[in-house]
Amino acid sequence: MALVIAGDRSGSGKTTVTLALLAALAQRRSPSSQRVQSFKVGPDYIDPMFHQRITGLPCRNLDPVLTSEDYVRTCFAHHASTAAYAIVEGVMGLFDGAGASETASTAHIARLLNLPVALVLDCSRLSRSVAAIIHGYRSFDPRLTIAGVVLNRVGSDRHLALLKEAIAPLNIPILGVLRRQDEIQIRDRHLGLVPVGELPESQQIFSRLATLGATCFDWTVLEPLLRCSEVSSIPSLFGSVEPVSGRPRVAIAQDDAFNFYYADNLDLLNALGADLVPWSPLRDSTFPDEIHGLYFGGGFPEIFAAELSNNKNALQAVRSAIQRGIPTYAECGGLMYLCQRIQDFDRNTWSMAGVLSTSVVMGDRLTLGYREATAQRETCLVIPQETVRGHEFHRSRLTDVPSEPLYHLNGYTQDHVDVPEGWGDRSLHASYVHLHWGARPELAVRFLRRCMAIPIKKKRLKSLSSTLQNSYPIKTCITTGLCMLFD
Repeated sequence: MALVIAGDRSGSGKTTVTLALLAALAQRRSPSSQRVQSFKVGPDYIDPMFHQRITGLPCRNLDPVLTSEDYVRTCFAHHASTAAYAIVEGVMGLFDGAGASETASTAHIARLLNLPVALVLDCSRLSRSVAAIIHGYRSFDPRLTIAGVVLNRVGSDRHLALLKEAIAPLNIPILGVLRRQDEIQIRDRHLGLVPVGELPESQQIFSRLATLGATCFDWTVLEPLLRCSEVSSIPSLFGSVEPVSGRPRVAIAQDDAFNFYYADNLDLLNALGADLVPWSPLRDSTFPDEIHGLYFGGGFPEIFAAELSNNKNALQAVRSAIQRGIPTYAECGGLMYLCQRIQDFDRNTWSMAGVLSTSVVMGDRLTLGYREATAQRETCLVIPQETVRGHEFHRSRLTDVPSEPLYHLNGYTQDHVDVPEGWGDRSLHASYVHLHWGARPELAVRFLRRCMAIPIKKKRLKSLSSTLQNSYPIKTCITTGLCMLFD
């Protein structure tokens, strides 16, 4: 068993409720081996970062558009089977899905996994009408089980009494009550919450959330709903994928500028035999030695454009590696880093890696939605005429469109038709489209095989005399009796 935390609409407080429950469970779990596993419906990256900081485990995205219904079931079963408790945070309102359909909605996932739902209600402007809302949500789809409600932003004791009186005839449990003064504000900006790594006050926030979780909920009802069922075997997540020979080393850009990664993508690379080596384009002067490939996830390069631009050595290292043909996968923020320049929200312009013949301009217009992307050319990830599903989420545009685009994009609905997008060749794949590889492991296989097909730049062997002349330390090789130095 596990519990889905759903909202009656966006902004109802389901993220606060989810984080409070996770924090309370993480604080009270005993023994320490009892794992708390979280999941997030949809393609979001930022909420899962908060989940992971609390639980110590990667949050798993459940998205049947980016992956498939079968993959969602397998992913949930695989990770919940090793946990003591599991919570699924929903997306938007309970029945809001892709376009006008309920596909990829919280309700879709709850039915797919046969899980009960806790409905979070913003009660700040409600009294008796709360009963009508609950009745409507409970009756709209009889296949769903609404296990109870969480009343959020409740005012006075009198307000709570009115709400309880209205709800009583429905005979539905009140799983928790959060008062208006309990509201926890987490800073946000143009793409949602500020990532947890940028919040120096995060520990105070989590401590406050744990207190709310421990005191504002009915744990006698909640705990059985959250506790995972015991299983006899753990289902395989990626099936029978065969490791790529040679153990490719892939440098993963990971810092405050680049931190949008699906945990399943990284797990898949590991399962295929890759050695993932983190590095920071913000802080490191170059990436690690003997790298077969580069992976730039999304993030906020526009916020850290000055620091990225000032790290000239890293920019040059990336440019040189790509010019040498090192296979490189870059999505959204990674694409932006490979451009000539970024113009930030204050209209300041910063030089970037200069690999792509275009520049980035930040703006107010939000590009958001699922995409069906049909490849027009071969890259290190896709082959011509292959269609993949992904997600766009950015407030920037490129000044130039490639004459030979990587993709033709179509929206999951009809609002986005045959749009040319992306840059690529046999060693480069750069696009605004975020991809989840869980149900498409062949994409990762192609990338790693291309990585192993490119000779890496080895460390050079210096002679003993050259070494002594330059006053370098000497390493003696016992087996040969020779003195060698690799630089």
